[in-house]
Amino acid sequence: MHATHRSAERDIAMPVIGWDIGGVNTKVAVVDRGVVARAHAEPYEIQRAPEQLPELLRSLCLRLEASADLPHAITMTAELSQLFRTKRDGVAFVVDAFARAFPHSPLHLYAVGGRFLTPEEARAEPLAVAASNWFAAASIVAARWPDAIFVDVGSTTTDIIPIASGAVVALGKTDPERLAAGELLYLGALRTPVEAIVTEVPLGTGAAGVSAEAFALAGDVHLWRGDLRPEDYTVPTPDSRPLAREFLHERLARVVCGDRELLGRAEIDRMAEFIAATQTNRVAATIARVSDRHPQSTIVVAAGLGDFIAVRAAAQLGMETILLADALGADAARVAPAAAVGVLLDQQLRATR
Repeated sequence: MHATHRSAERDIAMPVIGWDIGGVNTKVAVVDRGVVARAHAEPYEIQRAPEQLPELLRSLCLRLEASADLPHAITMTAELSQLFRTKRDGVAFVVDAFARAFPHSPLHLYAVGGRFLTPEEARAEPLAVAASNWFAAASIVAARWPDAIFVDVGSTTTDIIPIASGAVVALGKTDPERLAAGELLYLGALRTPVEAIVTEVPLGTGAAGVSAEAFALAGDVHLWRGDLRPEDYTVPTPDSRPLAREFLHERLARVVCGDRELLGRAEIDRMAEFIAATQTNRVAATIARVSDRHPQSTIVVAAGLGDFIAVRAAAQLGMETILLADALGADAARVAPAAAVGVLLDQQLRATR
């Protein structure tokens, strides 16, 4: 009788809403009985309009047809925004925004190490909550692939997380520690300025140094080459002009202080190929650095907007690649931390029912 009652409780388990609150994107996923049912990423720069966050959270619930009264699993990186003077301030801001948006809903803040905290606990332990999203995503990868390197190439950064014997074994916990360990690389598939990827590019019969004016982004390079779609380019362009090929041409020409009359398409092709290859090489070198510490982890699990970069980097190293999108679905893999934190809370809640 007891077992039957417990089974019935599991059958009527409520879905969970998973959130990943970033500085420039808000990601959300609805998880129902361990399955990511719906997922979405919404461009939103928190420092431009911080007062809009509560309303954005409510509107995204409506978009995903999810009741605001469901349990919310929350992870974040928004605390690094220049809007906040300290991470403590940023964590408190995000917690307060959720409290205003969903005053009657259970809120669960995810902490590095796998704990869920109450809002009050999160305010008391802000550094445990800050930038915890990578640990959530790596944890669900570890459950499927016990010896792997999880590589999540997002719009702004790349996470390179070692997994061994089914456990996340990252050296770093905070962002500075992760940067020092090579487990966080500040290169992304969209927002990274070209001059943060390369210091020179091929030009004519030689090479030219690049400008440091953010004339073009990684997104311009990857859109020019066909690795991203126009709908993937979710930030303002550096010159506020459209995504048409003629404007991509102009932005990339300005990397060497030129224009489309000085540089033809063949020159832009050479530049873009070199920039993309350099980004791949840097990701590959960092994967190799992490992999050297964990030689048993020979599989790369690739996720994020720039998963194609992870795939190419792994191929350079002779490592097998698995796309997280094949396991979770493309939408869920694009918002992997939001999907992961929702799955983890769903598992915890169902285990206690």
